[in-house]
Amino acid sequence: MTAFVITPPATPALAVAGSDQTFPVRRVFCVGRNYAAHAREMGSDPSREPPFFFTKPADAVVPASGSVPYPPSTQELHHEVELVVALKGGGTDIAPQQALDLVWGYGVGLDLTRRDLQAIAKKDGRPWDMAKGFDASAPCSPLQPVSAVGHPDDAAIWLEVNGQRKQEGNLNEMIWPVADVIAYLSRFVALAPGDLIYTGTPSGVDALNPGDRVRGGVDGVATFELEIGQAAAGR
Repeated sequence: MTAFVITPPATPALAVAGSDQTFPVRRVFCVGRNYAAHAREMGSDPSREPPFFFTKPADAVVPASGSVPYPPSTQELHHEVELVVALKGGGTDIAPQQALDLVWGYGVGLDLTRRDLQAIAKKDGRPWDMAKGFDASAPCSPLQPVSAVGHPDDAAIWLEVNGQRKQEGNLNEMIWPVADVIAYLSRFVALAPGDLIYTGTPSGVDALNPGDRVRGGVDGVATFELEIGQAAAGR
């Protein structure tokens, strides 16, 4: 038996709705600008753009409940509500017709973004990692198995801040639906059980402040409610 020189870190995991079991998280992939209106509000032309991806660390996934900390080194934290896909299978060069067979279930998450850092990175041609992959940057609801919710493709997706509706769309507005996202991503990496895919956000992304109450959901899948915690003193 191999002896580790330090104690191995815990495996990140998400709760499963109605169960005491959890879903282990292997990797987290995020699709950029997958709703036309959001692509336009970010200054892009969705008619000419294939899907692109960025990643977050697995341990950036935290429960979308209670208090989620306001991160350091930003003055512009933005919310992006997303349908989250949890995979039970994987592979490479997956055909769209087989892609949904790999899905274990779905949740609803937030792609939290340090927008000011992202803007600087874009301007300077640098990676987005510190804008997207910080601690607790991927809150997610408990997962629902496919047996409970099917494969949602025509459902409202929405987010409220302090009771005010900020984001609202429908899953049928995705430029690249879930099966196509899985298939396209599998051209670049070997997908595997435990991978999560955040599938993009509708328009209306906006800033969050410490103390804000955030509610979001996808009808028929899940809802969540959390509070943005206070920023650490001096950060």
